Amino acid sequence: MPSNPQSTKTDNVLVVRNLKKNFGNRTVLKDLNITLPKGSCLGLLGPNGAGKTTTIRILLGLVIPSGGEIEVFGKRYPKAIKKVKYHIGVVPQMDNLDPDLTIVENLLVYANYFKICKKVAKERAEELLEFFALKNRRDEIIQNLSGGQRRRLLLARALINRPSLLILDEPTIGLDPQARLLMWQRLEALRKKGTTMLLTSHYMEEVSRLATQVIIIDNGMAIAQGNPKQIVEEMLGMEVMEFSGSPEELESLAKRLKNCNVQTELVGEKLYVYIKAGCSILDDAASNMSHVVKRPATLEDLFLKLTGRKLRER
Repeated sequence: MPSNPQSTKTDNVLVVRNLKKNFGNRTVLKDLNITLPKGSCLGLLGPNGAGKTTTIRILLGLVIPSGGEIEVFGKRYPKAIKKVKYHIGVVPQMDNLDPDLTIVENLLVYANYFKICKKVAKERAEELLEFFALKNRRDEIIQNLSGGQRRRLLLARALINRPSLLILDEPTIGLDPQARLLMWQRLEALRKKGTTMLLTSHYMEEVSRLATQVIIIDNGMAIAQGNPKQIVEEMLGMEVMEFSGSPEELESLAKRLKNCNVQTELVGEKLYVYIKAGCSILDDAASNMSHVVKRPATLEDLFLKLTGRKLRER
């Protein structure tokens, strides 16, 4: 089995420079740059069709880029891709478990792809079954599992080779709150132990909880980047006020707030006010209007502000 890639001198597990991808006349990625240090988690966010999946497929060697440079563990793509893939774990968005095998058999067969000896594979499989609360179902075939159990098994399978880089493509999609919480706890524990992660998700709470940095991409380009909490505060503010009313009433309020240190966004019969500093006009409006909600600004607020609120066709 190839030597541990962590012996490399670089402190970055992944470096992407000016990544480009065109499909015919359609440009999917435009000069995307990523720097992912060891032990960190990058949340790669964007609307459907923004280029997230294409980026992941390029990193896995499934799609050839149209331009740019990629280094994983200090090794340049595409020359080193076969060696590098031994040290990458992948949780796909789509369930691709073998339905004819049991839970433990899925893990052992997958371990064989990484040339892990049977004794070590069995030891790791038992550890992972315990870690993901699947030990009591170890001999169940996949068809008998719930959606949450399948997602946990996909993550367990991705860890069988003890990856230095874990790629998570919508890892908790379709899970109920309890199963999602368990997955978050397990992923947090892995990151704290040094596993580096690249995460795509439409659950902004998930990204806020797990990611140490985020990149929001739209139309293949990075439009925001940084620590989740910091970029929300820098680009929006610390709080949001939502005013409901008639379009005329809200437009009037938005005009009066132009001299305040706030940003406004009028959407139908709702006005969103992103607050960086207090404002007496805002305070008066809050006391005089009947439908007002004040809350902390979130990553979802920033995502929607930057990429829009309308559903897109791709």
